[in-house]
Amino acid sequence: MLARLCLVLMAGWLAATSALAETFLVRDQDEYAQARRAVEAGDTIVLANGEWRDFEIVITGQGTASAPITLTSEEAGQVILTGQSSLRIGGEHIVVRGLVFRDGHSPRGEVVSFRRTKDDLANNSRVTEVVIDNFSKPDRYESDYWVGIYGRNNRFDHNHMVGKTNKGVTLAVRLDSPGSRDNGHMIDHNYFGPRPVLGSNGGETLRIGTSRYSMHRSGTTVENNIFDRTDGEVEIISSKSAGNVFRGNVFLRSSGTLTLRHGDNNVVERNVFMGGGEDYTGGIRVINRGQTVRDNYMEGLRGEAFSSALAIMNGVPNSPVNRYVEVEGARIEGNTIVDSRRIGFNVGADEERSAPPSNTTFTGNLLSGIEGESFLEVYDDISGITFGRNRVAAGGVASELSAFEQAPVEMERAENGLLYPVDPALAETGAPRDLQPVTLEQVGAQWYPKPGNDPVFGSSGSVIQVAPGTGALADAVAAAQDGDVLELAPGQYVAERTIPLNVAVTIRSAPSESGEHARIFFERPSLFELREGGNLQLFSLTIDGALAPDSVGNSVMRTTTYPIKSNLVVEMDGVTVRGLIVNKSFNVLSLGKSSLADRVSIRSSSFIDITGAIVSAAAETEDYGQYNVEYLDIVDNRFTNIGGPIANIYRGGRDESTFGPNVTFAGNRISASGMAATNGSGASLNLHGVQIAAVTGNLLERSAPIRVVHTVGTPTTTLTGNQFVGTPIFVLEELNYDGVHRAVQSDNIVFAQGTGE
Repeated sequence: MLARLCLVLMAGWLAATSALAETFLVRDQDEYAQARRAVEAGDTIVLANGEWRDFEIVITGQGTASAPITLTSEEAGQVILTGQSSLRIGGEHIVVRGLVFRDGHSPRGEVVSFRRTKDDLANNSRVTEVVIDNFSKPDRYESDYWVGIYGRNNRFDHNHMVGKTNKGVTLAVRLDSPGSRDNGHMIDHNYFGPRPVLGSNGGETLRIGTSRYSMHRSGTTVENNIFDRTDGEVEIISSKSAGNVFRGNVFLRSSGTLTLRHGDNNVVERNVFMGGGEDYTGGIRVINRGQTVRDNYMEGLRGEAFSSALAIMNGVPNSPVNRYVEVEGARIEGNTIVDSRRIGFNVGADEERSAPPSNTTFTGNLLSGIEGESFLEVYDDISGITFGRNRVAAGGVASELSAFEQAPVEMERAENGLLYPVDPALAETGAPRDLQPVTLEQVGAQWYPKPGNDPVFGSSGSVIQVAPGTGALADAVAAAQDGDVLELAPGQYVAERTIPLNVAVTIRSAPSESGEHARIFFERPSLFELREGGNLQLFSLTIDGALAPDSVGNSVMRTTTYPIKSNLVVEMDGVTVRGLIVNKSFNVLSLGKSSLADRVSIRSSSFIDITGAIVSAAAETEDYGQYNVEYLDIVDNRFTNIGGPIANIYRGGRDESTFGPNVTFAGNRISASGMAATNGSGASLNLHGVQIAAVTGNLLERSAPIRVVHTVGTPTTTLTGNQFVGTPIFVLEELNYDGVHRAVQSDNIVFAQGTGE
């Protein structure tokens, strides 16, 4: 009887408490400020639908587990924070949901912060169904976090973050105060959408801790999130603290790895990595003590070295916390790695990183590489690793691992979408069969669309006919929508002003019976200025510099002088460029400071009488590891009388956090090029710090040599099948490596002047 009475009294008290809770609907920042001062446990502040510009939201207070203080939108997704806006949370038991940050950037170091001040941290609080979409600072090298989590026992779930283009971690768990350590945070069911290549260190998607606090326990759980095309740098997740759990996450076509960079006793389990055959897609990198890597599934990964499917690092003896603590006591078991390029043991071994793994086990793993390629590689002593019950189905195996059982394995795809061996004897080898990878429908804010795979060019489906004339091309570009195709009738086009470009446009000659191309002239120092969102594809055109003025910095295409947040793409196919001779350094394409091209592709084109470079991508000279182009493809072209280097590519410094540049220079014919007195490189092709280069099948006549300078990491350069007529062969330099140049050379032929073909 007494128990029943207590239950009735408790129910009455809860009802009374609920009845006292207030809801404040606010329509502007003044009303919000009044509501914030009045809010108490159980109350809710509702932001009215609409755009809230330059709104630095602050919310704090003392909610309770049963009566939190809530900040929400009138309708999910209908409250848009724009301009210079941010959110700071302090106090206890605060819940924020349903907001969208878009069309702006934070005026602070964080967009969303789980602290109001250094003394008012958020605890037991939650941010859910919040969207941060392309809310980046204008300068790609000005750093901020999109989310900073402080305090203890906070949850960040079902949020959507996509398109961070500036330096800084997308989400950081901070341990810089005692009140934020051993924190018990939960980061789950979030959608981490495409993050483009940064071209610099500082492009991690998620980081827990820093090297300074890496010996502290964070105790954060990262569970059931999706990382979709998060390509910022080599570390997708950077764990820099102890006691974290990474469980049930899915990585889709994401370059880089989940990296146990600093800190001990972390667990990585039941994650799924699907590379889709994309460059640099990786799995897990193991460093430090007591790490557990078990029951993970990896497929279609193409990374190697630091971005291998599995990279077990060498360490630095008696390492300081900011370098590489040796692997000790790691357990790596029950993982499946299929159709992947590389597993590496003792990765990074060099004079400094000379401490091999110890007291480590590698057991029960199912491994399958690419037939005909090296797969399991060993770079130092592996006597400190115990191996057992590992099966290799395909791919080359280092001699030190010859004891591994090697035989083909028949596999079939299960209902969960993953491959498993058919043979019952292998049922306990590799990833468990009860994995249930989280789906796109289960993560992020359900009411906000996730980005698709739309092509850069031609996506609108609109083909617009343009007639010849002065100003016709500029007018057509000004009216173009993203993805339009401008088709130019045969004839002459004169641009009286530089044409600004902030959409993706294809410009091509219309088909004609005579095969005549449209001819473009320009009367300003540049024909096109590439701005934010500008991408350019040129087909079957002739561009002539005869009308260009003599001006410093002349270039057919150049990036704007102010920073560009988004990465750009430039493609040329079947294009003729000629007569860029009005001054001594007239380039075709100039990529300036704080700009990065995802890809520049030049194919089947002809360049005649040009005083400068065809591609100038050497603006980032501070040696911070920054560069201007990720992929450069120059294939099957003709270059005649080019004064500068055909391509001038520069990446300086010793940072190892990014993958590029990646250059293919193949099948080209070069004549009388690279010889101008203004060409400081003294080369017809200047590759400084390029990470992957293939220079193959080119013919150089009476030209300057090709110059390749290796700087950081383990660059891969292939120089094969080239012919040199009256031309020095190669100038090769190594800046941070003792030994002969690491370029692979074969079948290159040097002819004296007047001989050859």
